[in-house]
Amino acid sequence: MKGSWLLLGVLLSVGGLSWGEKGLDFPEYDGKDRVHDLNSKNYKSVMKQYDTMVIYYHQHVGETRLAKKQFEMEELALELAAQVLDDLDDEDIGFGLVDERKDSAVARKLGLDEVESIYIFTDDEIIEYDGELAADTLVEFLYDIAKKLKLKINEVDFYEPFMDEPVAIPGRPYTEAELVDFIEEHDRPTLRKLEPHSMYETWEDDIDGQHIVAFAEEDDPDGYEFLEILKEVAQENTDNPELSIIWVDPDDFPLLVPYWEKTFDIDLSSPQIGVVDVEDADSVWMEMDDEEDMPTADELEDWINDVLAGRIDPDDDDDDDDDDDDDDDDDDDDDDDDDDDDDDDDDDDDDDDDDDDDDDDDDDDDDDDDDDDDDDDDDE
Repeated sequence: MKGSWLLLGVLLSVGGLSWGEKGLDFPEYDGKDRVHDLNSKNYKSVMKQYDTMVIYYHQHVGETRLAKKQFEMEELALELAAQVLDDLDDEDIGFGLVDERKDSAVARKLGLDEVESIYIFTDDEIIEYDGELAADTLVEFLYDIAKKLKLKINEVDFYEPFMDEPVAIPGRPYTEAELVDFIEEHDRPTLRKLEPHSMYETWEDDIDGQHIVAFAEEDDPDGYEFLEILKEVAQENTDNPELSIIWVDPDDFPLLVPYWEKTFDIDLSSPQIGVVDVEDADSVWMEMDDEEDMPTADELEDWINDVLAGRIDPDDDDDDDDDDDDDDDDDDDDDDDDDDDDDDDDDDDDDDDDDDDDDDDDDDDDDDDDDDDDDDDDDE
């Protein structure tokens, strides 16, 4: 076993840890035997006494002093876990030992196939515990089973990230194809965290070319408060297939923070939520004053509903730009028309001038002809 068992055994053998103040004392083993040695004669009657049975399937204990001491430490950890869970009001949890060699028949009947493993029998289900054989981790795991994972027989529960309650997959009994179809249909969570290892895959999984993106530092008080509000909204709207929010913790992406602040024109020192167009990075962000309280869940839900209804759309800026371009084109057309009119007026003036010149020339010619006639008369 691991070296940590030696430390655990020493601590438990000398008594509880003293912190100098009451209320923080580590539980001390009280000496009462609670762990059962299971065999083919008693295992059925023992298991019927408990709602949940924890069985340690261990190697046969050798004759050496070291082997015996090691097994005593393992058994002591189970005794301490059994003692702590003994006070659990609504669940009776029992502990048992099955020896690989002496109790092989029991192991076969119970379906125990991996030595040095812990098996948990609850509600006709068998759960294999792969964690460390330590009292604290084992107790925590059993608390989860006893109080949270109350599954019905042959039922499969689907857990979304950040959701307290699971969704029971309908259609029992299930086929493999039905389970795969359900998981693929619900593959996009209502709220998901952008992780460095899957950031590109997540970003490409957009809805109609847009993402609702929330920036919040989990370790920051304001960020934590905003994240809790965001989780509440997501839990209330988990049945909406059109809603998917990406949560980004800026601490996970220090190299991208300056880029995001410049591209989206936001300050990531405080929580932000907005809708982003994945093609051109146009965005619209909810107005939040970091000097005041965070938005309430109702206010945040109203803003998200406006986004889903299209009343808040980053593409609206593109429409405004198109209108400006149309206005510029109209102005250019007007200028061209004015220039054409001016050219026409100039042409008309030139034509008038030419006509006047022609008339003057004709008058001069007539005068010359009259003078010639007068000269001819004088000669005669």
